[in-house]
Amino acid sequence: MIISDFKVEKWLNPRDAACKYNLGASCVKAMALDELIGISGESKEELTKFFMETHLHYGEFFGSARLRAAIAGIYRDIKPEMVLTLHGGTGANTTVMTGLLEAGDNVVAALPSYQQHYSVPEALGNEVRRLHLEKEEAYKLNIDRLKKLVDKNTKMITLTNPNNPTGAFMTEPELKELVAVAEKWGAYVLCDEIYKGLADEYMPSIVDLYERGIATSSMSKVYSMAGTRVGWAVASERQAYDILENRRSYDTICNGVFDERIAAIALENNDKILTRARSIVRENKKIADEWLSVHPRLAAYGETLTSTMLIHYTYNIDTVELCNDIYETTGVLLCHGDCFEEQKCFRLGFGFGDKSILVNGLDALDKYFKKFE
Repeated sequence: MIISDFKVEKWLNPRDAACKYNLGASCVKAMALDELIGISGESKEELTKFFMETHLHYGEFFGSARLRAAIAGIYRDIKPEMVLTLHGGTGANTTVMTGLLEAGDNVVAALPSYQQHYSVPEALGNEVRRLHLEKEEAYKLNIDRLKKLVDKNTKMITLTNPNNPTGAFMTEPELKELVAVAEKWGAYVLCDEIYKGLADEYMPSIVDLYERGIATSSMSKVYSMAGTRVGWAVASERQAYDILENRRSYDTICNGVFDERIAAIALENNDKILTRARSIVRENKKIADEWLSVHPRLAAYGETLTSTMLIHYTYNIDTVELCNDIYETTGVLLCHGDCFEEQKCFRLGFGFGDKSILVNGLDALDKYFKKFE
C-alpha cells in the first residue's frame, strides 16, 4: 500500500534531537516511573516484584483485564468488553480504518486534523471528502457543510476532539448534531480523543452518545506516557468490535505486559494524572497567551483545550520556509501548518514541565520576528 509521507513525523523527527527549543512538541511533560508511583501510591516493591517475576509471554489478547477496566472507567457507561487495547493512538486509528473501510466507501474527514484520518483512507482507495474547519468559525465543525458531504456511501466520519492542532472542542450539544447526521446515513464516527481530559468538567466522548461511534486514545499527550505505546479503541457496537478484534490480530496480537500494567496504574488514578496535566498546561498557556498578545501580526482563533495552539501570521512568507528559517537561525522547532494542510501558520506546543524551554524559546522567536517589522 502506497501512502503519503506523514508530514508531521517527517518534519519533527529529523530535527528533534538537534533543536535548542522544541516548541513543536505536543505532549504534556513526560512522567518517570517514580513520579507515577508517588502520584498513585502503588507499592514500588510490589511493582518491582511484578517486573522481575513476570514471564515475558504474550499479554492478554484483548488487553489486560485490569487495564480494560481502568480505560472503561474514564468514560460514562462503557464496559470493559467494549475496549480493545492497541499499539498507541496511531495503532488504534489505523486498526479502526483498515478494519471497517472497504472499497467503494467514502470517508468525510474534518481538517485540520491528524494526518492519519485522511491519508490512511486515501491509501486504502477510499474517496475522501474533506470538510475544512475555518479559523473564522473558531475551527468548530460546521454542521450545514457536513450535511452536504455525507450520503449513502459514507462509511465513516473522522475527526479529532479536542482538535489537533487547534485545540477546539466540540461540546455535547455539538456532538449530538454530528451524531444526528451520521445516524441518518448509518455512518461510523471515528473520534480521536487523545487530548480528552484537560477541562475541569467531564468532556463527553462520541461513545457516550452514539452506538456507531468509535473513540480512540492513548497514554501519550495528556497522560504523559507516550513511551508505553499503549492505546485503545472503544466500540459499543458488537459487530464493529468483532471486526476490530480480528483486525487487531493481524496488526498487534497484544501489547507488552509491562506497558499495560503501568498504563492501568495511571488510569486507575485518572483524576490525579489529569490534575497534574491541567496544572502544567494552564500555567504554560498563560505564558503563551501573554506572548501572543504583544504580537499583532500573530493570532490564534478560538480557545484551545489541548497542549498546543495553531498560530496564524500575516508575514509574506511560506509556512515551511518560515519554520525552516526559524529552526536554522534560532534553534526553535515549530510544527509548520502544512503538516495539517493549513498555510501561513504554525503549531506551538506548551506542555513543558520546564517552563524555561517555553520562555526562552518564545524569547528567541521575539528576536526573530523583529526582522519582519
